[in-house]
Amino acid sequence: MPVADASQHNSGVAERYASSLFDLALKEGAVDAVTADLNSFQSMLDESEDLKRFVGSPVFSAEDQLKAIDALVEKAGIGSFFANFLRVVARNRRLFALPGMIKAFREIAAAQRGEISAEVTSAHALTSAQENELKVALKGVTGKDVTIDVTVDPSILGGLIVKVGSRQIDTSLRTKLSTLKLALKEVG
Repeated sequence: MPVADASQHNSGVAERYASSLFDLALKEGAVDAVTADLNSFQSMLDESEDLKRFVGSPVFSAEDQLKAIDALVEKAGIGSFFANFLRVVARNRRLFALPGMIKAFREIAAAQRGEISAEVTSAHALTSAQENELKVALKGVTGKDVTIDVTVDPSILGGLIVKVGSRQIDTSLRTKLSTLKLALKEVG
């Protein structure tokens, strides 16, 4: 299967699982609890390269994945609703799509609240004041409340890359230097 097709397949799997999780959480009045558990699990993924490798690896059996998820759920104190979801995902050998499921769930929840989400890449962690200022600026542009998901990537050197829907604003220093480099090549 070509890479693009695999990516689209993973995205479809992630969206279906996230949609099902959201529908169940909404029906049970557990959207906020699931969101908190989901954020906790995402933090564990962000902090552990081993966990990222485990989630993305196809070599572990469903039984091994289930045992590991049970241990993680217990250690992290994840609520039973999201814990059961993680077990279903592991049992169905879909852990590889978990990061996409988390992202899709956040987007569905934001849309339900009348918000839009923005993916922000920054060279360094943003302070809460900077995040709030960015949210206000994005609300002025979009006309809606905006939730932001910040990723730190020191390789952009400075500035921000902000993606809202299909629009992307790239003010990163890396991009500006690349543009300058191209312009200098054309002149020389």
